[in-house]
Amino acid sequence: MAIVEVVKYNGGTDLFAWKYPNEELGTWTQLIVNESQEAILFKGGKALDVFGSGRHTLDTSNIPVLNKLVNLPFGGRSPFTAEVWYVNKVYDLDVKWGTASPIQLQDPKYNIFVPVRAFGQFGIQIEDSKKFIVKLVGTMPVFDKKSMINYFRGLYLTKVKDSISTYLVKKQISILEINAYLEELSEELQKKMIDVLNDYGIKLVSFYVNDINVPEDDKAVIRLKDALSKKAEMDIIGFNYQQERSFDTLEGAATNPNSIQGNIMGVGMGLGMGVGVGGAVGSQFSGLTSNISTKTETKKCPKCNAEISKDTKFCGECGYDTIVKVEGKNTEIKCSSCGAKLTENTKFCPECGDRYNPCPNCKGDMPEGATICPICNEPLPRKCPGCGVDIFNKNSKFCSECGMSLVKKCGKCGSEIEGEPKFCHECGNKL
Repeated sequence: MAIVEVVKYNGGTDLFAWKYPNEELGTWTQLIVNESQEAILFKGGKALDVFGSGRHTLDTSNIPVLNKLVNLPFGGRSPFTAEVWYVNKVYDLDVKWGTASPIQLQDPKYNIFVPVRAFGQFGIQIEDSKKFIVKLVGTMPVFDKKSMINYFRGLYLTKVKDSISTYLVKKQISILEINAYLEELSEELQKKMIDVLNDYGIKLVSFYVNDINVPEDDKAVIRLKDALSKKAEMDIIGFNYQQERSFDTLEGAATNPNSIQGNIMGVGMGLGMGVGVGGAVGSQFSGLTSNISTKTETKKCPKCNAEISKDTKFCGECGYDTIVKVEGKNTEIKCSSCGAKLTENTKFCPECGDRYNPCPNCKGDMPEGATICPICNEPLPRKCPGCGVDIFNKNSKFCSECGMSLVKKCGKCGSEIEGEPKFCHECGNKL
């Protein structure tokens, strides 16, 4: 067999390690190593040397141990058998990984077992070529991404399952909420896998968990999502599961013509849920509706008069703080300018010096010129321009004390002016 004159890399672009196919070499053979590569010469199963990028001549001057192994004559040309491995040291940041089959985990929030799939990618670099070839590649002719994934599948599956389970238990969250912690999971998994890969001469550059999901066609997942959807619907409507079941029972009894309770319920529902149907009907009906007869105490919003629960702080219709107003008075008076606490006897704010302008209704501090109290939303009394007395009736046209007219009139056409417009609505005269 002919002696190889030039040895160079002819492998693919996605290979981590590639073995030169011909082993018949000779002294003075030219070994060409590309940038971001290293070449390793093996003789008799032993790694002799590692060559960096550039052109190398295989002779006894740069491989002194080779002369001892094959007894080469100094300065002569002699064939010998050896293996040449090329190792690519570029960063590969797109090594995909994923769970081939779902991992069965117990959801700590809902206590059901659900199948979980996880997907992502990691980036690596071959840091120690000799260790990588000796401990991982062995006698394989090539080592690619598929081989890398297959070799470390057991490692990342174990780490992924352990980390997801730990986060579910530690955070007490549902598996449906785990995607909110992908960044933390990625960092944790990278820390756990770095040392393992280092033992094989591989540097773990990055590790990402891109998605954690559950199969949509799994029965447990379908039931869980249906239950969560139903709960959300009940929360929006405003009743719970027990009340819904009671309504279903009443409706079923009313639509069953062969049932005594159905006849009674039909009458009861037709007359406004049993109002005035008599003692017999009332006793039958009360037994079925006892679990939904509890009436929640309510109150009205001081601002929009919407009916809300007694313990509700903010109105669900207008957002008004219903706790601020208690029997027409504020529980706490704050300066309208700086927010400092005031008392009813305060004349000026101790923090900013702003004059205390109390609301006649709730005693809250109002900004100068306000016509409506921003705290209790009550309109403020007007002052008579003649005698200065407070006018509480906003529809009054004359002062009850001095009889002065309270109606503004246009100086040009004499039309009555309501509010504080800048122009007359009849003639357009500037007021």
